[in-house]
Amino acid sequence: MTPRFDFTIHATDGKARTGEIAMRRGTIRTPAFMPVGTAATVKAMKPGDVRAAGADIILGNTYHLMLRPSAERVARLGGLHHFMGWDRPILTDSGGYQVMSLSELTKRDENGVEFKSHLDGTRHLMSPERSMEIQRLLGSDIVMAFDELVPTTSTAEVQAAAMARSMRWARRSREAFLSGGEHADNAAQFGIQQGALNEQLRGQSAAALTEIGFDGYAIGGLAVGEGQAAMFGCLDFAPSQLPADKPRYLMGVGKPDDIVGAVERGIDMFDCVLPTRSGRTGQAFTRTGPINIRNAKFGEDRGPLDPECGCPVCATWERAYLHHLVRAGEILGAMLMTEHNIWFYQALMADLRAAIAQGTLNAFASGFRARYGQGRGE
Repeated sequence: MTPRFDFTIHATDGKARTGEIAMRRGTIRTPAFMPVGTAATVKAMKPGDVRAAGADIILGNTYHLMLRPSAERVARLGGLHHFMGWDRPILTDSGGYQVMSLSELTKRDENGVEFKSHLDGTRHLMSPERSMEIQRLLGSDIVMAFDELVPTTSTAEVQAAAMARSMRWARRSREAFLSGGEHADNAAQFGIQQGALNEQLRGQSAAALTEIGFDGYAIGGLAVGEGQAAMFGCLDFAPSQLPADKPRYLMGVGKPDDIVGAVERGIDMFDCVLPTRSGRTGQAFTRTGPINIRNAKFGEDRGPLDPECGCPVCATWERAYLHHLVRAGEILGAMLMTEHNIWFYQALMADLRAAIAQGTLNAFASGFRARYGQGRGE
């Protein structure tokens, strides 16, 4: 019988781990990168092509889906998996980040966050209980607890208060999730560690989450402008504060070299809009660094985006053609650039898993960083 949620670590190399998460809709190989399907679609990609690139799981966005088309409508239409044609696991974020970054806030208190929709100005209340309800209606496989995010530049008092409130909301999220009947019997739930860049606050948050007890744990509040050095400084201690036998998910990260450094520090799961957003704007990721295909020098370039890439785009089309499509604003340009980037990210995760299993992560990471820096600014 397929387990509801089972995390197995197969090998370690330093702090890095590789393993698998077994769930009823499929196995997730870790370290894993989750393409972002904000509005029930990974932008410019068909679900089958996302899977073909190597993705085991994607992310859906609670905030955006609750506003359009609504979680209730998705539920009536058979749930998010059926609605979008993706039969593998889906992780849904809690909506907290978008509520606090995209919306015009009208009220934030212990109950939750009352806000105006960025679409039509209608007023809504997002609470831990409502977030869990939305994720249940969507049919999420991995449900995220509702938390309060504040900038890392906030005062120490604000950071401490937000962390403490996030832990109270985490307990309410857990209670609401466990009361979800059949969904709770088949899905998993992750808590979110907060505390900005403060080691003591992060430790307090980890202790509170562990006491509540979750299937996995996310590190939140990073990749919000603090810079790679500060993020890595936090990751030097934050993952080890969380249970070693549970998955560790770094939310919203990131650039390829961010991911490599985070894996070295013990992170198992990632998500980011970067490969899809960059594809739509003409940026391709390659093993020698990102390139801007709009640049004039690619106008007659007969080579593939990345000579070492095994994706269908690099096997079929030249840089010159992609340059033309993107410069002309053709939809196919966004589709092909995005497909390449998703393949690149999944290939990177496969390489990281192999290096950890072989005990060669340090050599792989050093070599990756040396090569990846070559193409910056092209």
